[in-house]
Amino acid sequence: MNLLARLKQAAKTLKAEAFTLYYAYRDPRTPWAAKILITLTLGYLFSPIDLIPDFIPVLGLLDDLLLVPLLIRLSLWFIPPAVLAESRRKAQARTDEQRPVSRWFIGVVILFWGAMGAIVYWRYRKR
Repeated sequence: MNLLARLKQAAKTLKAEAFTLYYAYRDPRTPWAAKILITLTLGYLFSPIDLIPDFIPVLGLLDDLLLVPLLIRLSLWFIPPAVLAESRRKAQARTDEQRPVSRWFIGVVILFWGAMGAIVYWRYRKR
């Protein structure tokens, strides 16, 4: 299998696992600790804005290549096996749909960068 085919398969698997996390989050049998981790994982995954921008050499891409899969695996580890199996069945039916966007996480990132901009502005305004 060539590199492009493997990358496409990895992307498809990532999308399926993201929907699995979504369905596991909505299941009442999922523990609260798992729901918190799933919320952070999905918020970061579906945010169009990264905490570490991709234009920063190495670090910008490293967070997408390491952090996202690590968060997904960790989240899956906290989900009970019965809930995970049922969530994967539901996710399999939805893998061809469009990617959801986390609006609350977009707001968090915008507030963070806005606060950083305001701090810089107020600091250098007096000069």
